Amino acid sequence: MNPSSVFDVVVLGAGGAGMMCAIEAGKRGRSVLLVDHAKKIGGKILISGGGRCNFTNTGASPAQYVSRNPHFCKSALSRYPASRFIELVEKHRIDFHEKKLGQLFCDRSAQSIVDLLKSECEAAGAKFALETSVVQIKRVSDEGERFEVETSRGPLRCHSLVVATGGLSIPKIGATGFGYDIARQFGLKMVPTVAALDGFTFTQKQLSDLKDLAGVALDTTIECNGVMFRENILFTHGGLSGPASLQASLHWNAGDTVTINLLPETHAFEWFMDKKKSGNRSIIKNLLSELMPARLATRLCELHFPSELPLPQVSEKALEQFCALIHAYKITPSGTVGYSKAEVTRGGVDTDELSSKTLEAKKAPGLHFIGEVVDVTGWLGGYNFQWAWASGWAAGQVV
Repeated sequence: MNPSSVFDVVVLGAGGAGMMCAIEAGKRGRSVLLVDHAKKIGGKILISGGGRCNFTNTGASPAQYVSRNPHFCKSALSRYPASRFIELVEKHRIDFHEKKLGQLFCDRSAQSIVDLLKSECEAAGAKFALETSVVQIKRVSDEGERFEVETSRGPLRCHSLVVATGGLSIPKIGATGFGYDIARQFGLKMVPTVAALDGFTFTQKQLSDLKDLAGVALDTTIECNGVMFRENILFTHGGLSGPASLQASLHWNAGDTVTINLLPETHAFEWFMDKKKSGNRSIIKNLLSELMPARLATRLCELHFPSELPLPQVSEKALEQFCALIHAYKITPSGTVGYSKAEVTRGGVDTDELSSKTLEAKKAPGLHFIGEVVDVTGWLGGYNFQWAWASGWAAGQVV
């Protein structure tokens, strides 16, 4: 085999996790090749955060990650915390800001993060093979190489093979399930995959009940399977979106109900009673419009409290029940929007199959899985990029 086709490490996927792994391996003097079928590196980075890349979260900890084994991510996250990547951003003099809740964004463009990673890869001696598809992977045993990777540009051999191919989310930028196919080829168990961090879709009845609300947004708390988030929801033509809905979707399974507090800052019944004591004679619909968007207030009253009586004539018991509904509005979505819009893929390579320290497959020495392809999924807000950096760094110490 041509010596130029033999590497210590071949990384499949030139995204955030793959490049971080290549950087660390290269620093250790390993020869590294990053292989990607795309024309450009870091495709998901470039479209993230509205083009400004929410590259980490200052509060990132294992508590913000969903996995069949919630302890798995602890090792990598503790050894490569958010502060380490922030140091790297500052080293490259990239201006950034905290938007909210510890979410850090580039001031200018997500391209800054891609440029940072590319620069670090080049400094570490890592090479790129773009627009290169993988045809087949075989286990070999020849002069220290353990894998042969057949590509559209010819065969490659390597001692360590790192799978950083991501999940199924956003196929328009080239996302595929190829990494899962590799895991299955080597006998690794999988956790079923679902689209996550995407909006909820309504049933036909819900669409009928909540018609004309598209574009209405409000601050809420939303709870799903015992996990609660406080952020905005946004009604769309087909369902619910907005940060709170996306967060809840990570914990949602088909058939589950989500509970929304539409007025988290106000005790609605007490507020109405104070209005009554002051002599207010408005109807409930008009009063409720003081607390939330008028279109939503009108629709809620039409569905659940159609009374046109002035406040003093309204049954307090009925009003109290209506207020309880406002504070715990239950919706059972028909589903989620799906991989086309989902930020991430929940599930993936079962963490029981991997070393939490090295991300190496227990059944296949030299084969590592990092980033989104693994069953570790973070909340919205920079957590998934932090897992990419941390898992890539961890594998890069040993490949």
